[in-house]
Amino acid sequence: MKSIVKARIAAGLTQKELADRCGMKAANLCRLENGNGNPSVATLSKIAHGLGKKLQISFV
Repeated sequence: MKSIVKARIAAGLTQKELADRCGMKAANLCRLENGNGNPSVATLSKIAHGLGKKLQISFV
């Protein structure tokens, strides 16, 4: 989930700060950022919202 890490760093947020904004535990966000999880669309949407972004899913 490199895009989450890049967006979080660009926003100047720590994992804990973003997790708090998303209503999730920092450990869970850490797991996702490391690629050790299978987040639902709802979770990805919460993260996008916490970053001030919109979630866009597309098939290419």
